[in-house]
Amino acid sequence: MVQSIKTNLEVVEAMLFFWQSTSERQKVSEKYLTDIANMEGLTITYDDEFDAESVRKVLSAVTNRELLSSKNKKESKFWNNNLWMMEDLEYTNSMVQPIKKLNLEDLVDKIDSDKYEELEVIFAPLHKQEYVIKDNKLVINFFRVRPSFTDDNTYIGEIEIKEYIEEKLKELVSR
Repeated sequence: MVQSIKTNLEVVEAMLFFWQSTSERQKVSEKYLTDIANMEGLTITYDDEFDAESVRKVLSAVTNRELLSSKNKKESKFWNNNLWMMEDLEYTNSMVQPIKKLNLEDLVDKIDSDKYEELEVIFAPLHKQEYVIKDNKLVINFFRVRPSFTDDNTYIGEIEIKEYIEEKLKELVSR
């Protein structure tokens, strides 16, 4: 039976520092980029085309203000998304604030599972995937978070964020 649902913003917090520093023309160390690439919120989403080296290479190109020399579409999409985050840091922060305040405890009673006691919702900047499910973890692509400017809601695609998370957690426990 699900006892708790935890939100993990570790990768987003690390990326906020990266985007802010890079936008201020400060160079971010290769060690920091490697540390980001090795964070669980990213590592559980890796595949044959996109891995820790992809993340390190892309973030290095971004912080060094270089064009990305890759024919890999996933790396190119990740590079574009990171540049987009730095174009308007106010918008980036408007994406972060609602997920920092996100309380998912009211979903515990709505998610029925004998398989897991704890579920984890991780926000991480991904490339093309909207979300990834692995074991008891739901990784949501941070780049897909869309704050509303007409009300207090936040969306993933056209679905309100808590409704989206509930739907994906139900998918997670049914696997």
